[in-house]
Amino acid sequence: MSQESFHPLSVPPRVALVVDRGSNPFEMACACEIFGARRRAEIGFELYEFTVVAPTRTTTMRDGLFRLTADAGLEALADADMVIVPNRPDVEEPSRPAVLRAIRDAHARGARIVGLCTGAFTLAEAGILEGRRVTVHWQLVDEFVRRYPGTRVEPDVLFVDDGDVMTSAGSAAALDLALHIVRCDYGAEVANHVSRRLVFSAFRDGNQRQFVERALPPVAETSLADTLTWAQERLEQPLTVADLARHAHTSVTSMHRRFQTEVGTTPLSWLTTQRLQFAQRLLERTDQPVDEVARRSGLGTATNLRTQLRRHTGLTPTAYRRQFTAVLEPS
Repeated sequence: MSQESFHPLSVPPRVALVVDRGSNPFEMACACEIFGARRRAEIGFELYEFTVVAPTRTTTMRDGLFRLTADAGLEALADADMVIVPNRPDVEEPSRPAVLRAIRDAHARGARIVGLCTGAFTLAEAGILEGRRVTVHWQLVDEFVRRYPGTRVEPDVLFVDDGDVMTSAGSAAALDLALHIVRCDYGAEVANHVSRRLVFSAFRDGNQRQFVERALPPVAETSLADTLTWAQERLEQPLTVADLARHAHTSVTSMHRRFQTEVGTTPLSWLTTQRLQFAQRLLERTDQPVDEVARRSGLGTATNLRTQLRRHTGLTPTAYRRQFTAVLEPS
């Protein structure tokens, strides 16, 4: 298969971004960058049909930074395959009833609903999160649980994919969730192209912690970046935490601690995620047998590959390959 040749889904999913008074420009920009780019040169087609929607013609952004004129009104949600609700900085102020009705109607007819950061409050206010798995910014978890005790809050993750309803944690996690959606729609290879263009981590598992305790390690400690790169180049090898620690010139105990504080997950969880991502790309881009894909990715056996892939995507290797090689043109 050609390394850079793709073709689109038959019809690009229609995505509607809802903005209202006080919306945070950062989450809006994340949605626009991932879903609104018209034609990506590195891919060659439009991934999504994107519209910015607002209940009023002119909307004042957070802290009055600027005003935005939307493409369409709330009636555009009637045709959307996915509706995105961005951050609302004042969670005490009720949402407009018209916005809540439009979100409920979109959900009832089967649209995917995405809440970015405190957008989860809007979705809960609309009544579509009862009994659902959800996450929200770590600073607001207690408030969210108090107000919406019928939800199943996962307080320490980047994002939650609960099928037709998805939520992300703090602002930057909006990019993690958006790339996860691209990966679900188009596969690992397309998502990697998008993330490389953004100069952003290709894939952070939703189960990684949203709150990293130490953003900048002391000067005496070197970054884990060299060790992460070293490991990514050797995924087929039986790497252990001791191997990672040896490369980083540190102890196993320190390696566990540094992964938690600097990466937000455990070394073995990170390794499994990297191996699964590589396996997905091999399934998409090659005709290699599942046993060989498992070996090359470091997942060991076809049984382990099936288990990990089904856990993360709900698909078997055969079904995954059938679904996502359709996004790649044969050479």
